[in-house]
Amino acid sequence: MPTIPTLLRGLCCATMLASAAASAQFKPAAAAGLQPAQLAIVVNDDEANSVEIGEYYRQARNIPARNVVHVRIPGKPHKLDAEQFRQLKEQIDGQLGADIQAVLMVWTAPYAVECNSITAAYTMGFDAALCQKPCGPGKPSAYYNTASARPQAEFGMRLSMLLPTESVEQAKALIGRGQVSGFSTPAASAYYLVTSEQARNSRAPFFPRAMVLPQKKLTIKNLHADSLEDAKDIMVYQTGMARVAKLDTLQFLPGALADHLTSVGGDLLGDAQMSSLRWLEAGATASYGTVSEPCNYWQKFPNSTVLLQHYLRGASAIEAYWRSVAWPGQGVFIGEPLAAPYRGAAR
Repeated sequence: MPTIPTLLRGLCCATMLASAAASAQFKPAAAAGLQPAQLAIVVNDDEANSVEIGEYYRQARNIPARNVVHVRIPGKPHKLDAEQFRQLKEQIDGQLGADIQAVLMVWTAPYAVECNSITAAYTMGFDAALCQKPCGPGKPSAYYNTASARPQAEFGMRLSMLLPTESVEQAKALIGRGQVSGFSTPAASAYYLVTSEQARNSRAPFFPRAMVLPQKKLTIKNLHADSLEDAKDIMVYQTGMARVAKLDTLQFLPGALADHLTSVGGDLLGDAQMSSLRWLEAGATASYGTVSEPCNYWQKFPNSTVLLQHYLRGASAIEAYWRSVAWPGQGVFIGEPLAAPYRGAAR
């Protein structure tokens, strides 16, 4: 990941964007509340796994049958061009009711629209200018660090996420973790790692400070290490590495969020760096990664304080992740969107 000479200048201004969130972390707020009836499921009828997993998810989360959208995307392309995406979005939007606040695309690919992620292109609109200078600043998200439970109604933004379909068995396990996350609040830890890959530590200034939050049964831990090993209580794991080692030694709790700041973690089926899919395979419930070279602007990745504070206030995984990224144009959100391990605790 190239460093950016303008990063320090950007931080002078951009820090203002996050400083309020950092200084106000963990203050009481009303719990967010995306409901199953507000979520649409988009199924690719040209992919058998998408059809099976989509119906499984609908039943597991009691999502109304009217919320299921059917499209056809032959060949599982990793990337769409702008015109292909325009047609796909028209098909999806034409089948949605006004009450739909978020969309779950049940497939692994496509995950990019030219240099944009497909989730950002869908939620915020395709940004052609970004592809002229992908290593420059991104388009700000109006949803960043808001408390809105109705993004479509208030901002004209339907949140979106991918539910990967490479394995039916793994997808069902992921869905199960999301469901279980709402049953009780476990004793857990949130891990934030400052690593030896200095260019990938750009969001470290926004790591929450180490503390114990008794009401949430959560311990926040800050480490200087390249990997975490043998931890069995993970609710959050955020780091900066091109490839994260020792994932097979870890145990993620239901509803866990995990991501790594690197160039192309969102190239889900690529192999240049570790795919964000590895987090889900290791047991996390949701993750995030960029599909094209973003440079190391922290604004293009989940702000750790913002992500944690919203999750602890009862936001679902899709709400908390979307609220945490200031410039999400290149970032793809993946996982089980309705996971909300702290929703009950927030009441």
